[in-house]
Amino acid sequence: MAQKFGSLGSWMVAAAMLACAPLAQAKDWTTVNIATEGSYEPWNLTLPGGKISGFEPELIQTLCERMKLTCNLVVQNWDGMIASLNAGKFDMLMDAIVVTEDRKKVIAFSVPYARTPASFVALDANLLPGKPGPANEITLGMDEQQVSTAIAPLREALKGKTIGIASGTIYTPFIDDHFKDVATIREYNASADTILDLQAGRIDVAFDDVTFLDSLKAKPDGQNLAYTGPQIGGPIWGDGEALAFRQTDGDLKAMFDAALKQALADGTVKKLSEKWFKLDLTPKS
Repeated sequence: MAQKFGSLGSWMVAAAMLACAPLAQAKDWTTVNIATEGSYEPWNLTLPGGKISGFEPELIQTLCERMKLTCNLVVQNWDGMIASLNAGKFDMLMDAIVVTEDRKKVIAFSVPYARTPASFVALDANLLPGKPGPANEITLGMDEQQVSTAIAPLREALKGKTIGIASGTIYTPFIDDHFKDVATIREYNASADTILDLQAGRIDVAFDDVTFLDSLKAKPDGQNLAYTGPQIGGPIWGDGEALAFRQTDGDLKAMFDAALKQALADGTVKKLSEKWFKLDLTPKS
């Protein structure tokens, strides 16, 4: 699921374990095992027959070709992905993971390759005030007063409602911190499960990454979904999506940083973004 956040408590345990671990020796990287969910379209998805496709798998393919690396994609549930990385189950994570200061304490990140906004989605576009989606985008930073003022109309409209949110995403604490005193918050193991309950009428509204929601709305069984309220973007969601590594694998991170910078500079990332998202999500300085 997009914008993966994870449990801060579990990260702190992982950080403590890393602090006590001996420094890893630099490896002669020829083969790299990369974990992804394979179910967060269009970032990553599993095609009939089992092939993993999407924006990130195509991006990783071109990066690995540039570095002449053999890269294997490993399907892994988001829950426990960071702990499994640090335990050595695989070498990297590629799952629309957003860079945040808390995460930097336990894992290392490549340079970001995308930056995305989020939105509420419901079966009724008029559930929340204002024009829906990108026509009414608001940019939020880390100033709590600015955030509180901007979302006050949303809090009022969501009083007594039930909001669905995927557990462990960067959006989860935003919803918990700002709406749990006025609405019922229901967390799900996966974003897809959240949407299924929304369509079944078990929740009133869901909140997620717009690229994921766009992919659902474009399908026949997702055409009853409607954006409601403003699209929300900005620094509140961190620095953007990036690859994740163990902190001890600085050499591997450096290799992918160099390849990513080249792919960003020559337009490869932009081309793949426009192919899969129909817009350019490359980070802007």
